[in-house]
Amino acid sequence: MNSKYDVVVGIPSYNEAGTIGYVTRMAGEGLAAYFPDKRCAVINCDNNSQDGTKKAFFSAEIPDTIDRKYISTPEGVKGKGNNFLNLFEYCKEAGASIIIVVDADLRSIKPEWIQYLGYPVAEGHDLVTPLYSRHQFDGTITNHLCYPLLFSLGETDIRQPIGGDFAFSSRLCSHLLENEWNDMVRHYGIDIFITLSALFGGFSICQAGLGTKDHNASAPKLGQMFEEVIYTLFTTLHRHRSHWLKKDLTSTWQTEVHQLGRHGLETMTEPEALSIEDIVRLKDDCRREYLKYSEQVKRYLNTYAYQKTMHMYSMDYYDLDITLWSHIVYSLFYLFDGATEEVKREIINALKPLYFERSITFNYQTYRYKISFAEKEVRDQAMAFLSQKPYLLGLYVGNGKASLL
Repeated sequence: MNSKYDVVVGIPSYNEAGTIGYVTRMAGEGLAAYFPDKRCAVINCDNNSQDGTKKAFFSAEIPDTIDRKYISTPEGVKGKGNNFLNLFEYCKEAGASIIIVVDADLRSIKPEWIQYLGYPVAEGHDLVTPLYSRHQFDGTITNHLCYPLLFSLGETDIRQPIGGDFAFSSRLCSHLLENEWNDMVRHYGIDIFITLSALFGGFSICQAGLGTKDHNASAPKLGQMFEEVIYTLFTTLHRHRSHWLKKDLTSTWQTEVHQLGRHGLETMTEPEALSIEDIVRLKDDCRREYLKYSEQVKRYLNTYAYQKTMHMYSMDYYDLDITLWSHIVYSLFYLFDGATEEVKREIINALKPLYFERSITFNYQTYRYKISFAEKEVRDQAMAFLSQKPYLLGLYVGNGKASLL
């Protein structure tokens, strides 16, 4: 088949009229500057936005050499993953060899991002994940759950596995399309699904330094995003348990975490500061969620962990240290394995207020210091998960699931 495009930049969106014009312009300029001899297109993969996103996309000024296309899900069909699915299917049909995806709400994207993400694919990598300078109050699902679990169970240091800005080879694109896309993957579970599929599928992964990420940052989210990301994270890790569930428990003490190759920027500036008021909002959310899901917390945590976390909630003072946090996550992750759908939902609900407690603890420990200090704490947390891996494996041995080893 003759290729229609060599390089495609996809911009998934839902009601992003205020920012997508700038992102489109930067993507177009980047393609023209860094892939001048390639056939290129910018594609807005939308969820039938009603706020003028499509108009803003087509109104953005881009070089005449760059094509532009709009693809939308049907009315009533939402989900970031559905946008990715449309993009991948289009790119496979168009024969694109390099597929770059950038978030529609970015305010810090520069034309160079297209180079930093796209060039490693041209050199033979299948997945390029981002490296950002991010405030420690941002990216909390990554910091406290996705990153440490991939570091320990995936044994690979992928700092931003759900960062939102990626690049893919056509080979990985085809592989992803061959996988089952459940409802979670078709929504917010898409990023972690992609990263884990590439990791356990044996694809070549690297990271690209992009600099500061300035976007519509959010405090830890409940509801749809948290549930879909964690459900996909837990489910996919369990599906690939043969990669991390070993018979020799002592071997985990000598585990070496694979370090990915790095492209793009080597050093990055400090990100935009976020307000300490975010901690106040976190505490309000934590109290509300603990009250809502206290029965699930009590049901699925051991006595010590429950009493410790309940005391924090009752005193409104949070000190959920790294070791206890890793044990809580591993315990719930273990119980998730093989559970009914109803129990899986309850386990995720039990994790919600505890995730807030850990986020508040971390923020209090780091807000006075530079981002480099917070980054070291995030890394130390990942190392703690790795060092506590025998605790998880011991759960399998001691609770009747040794046959899975």
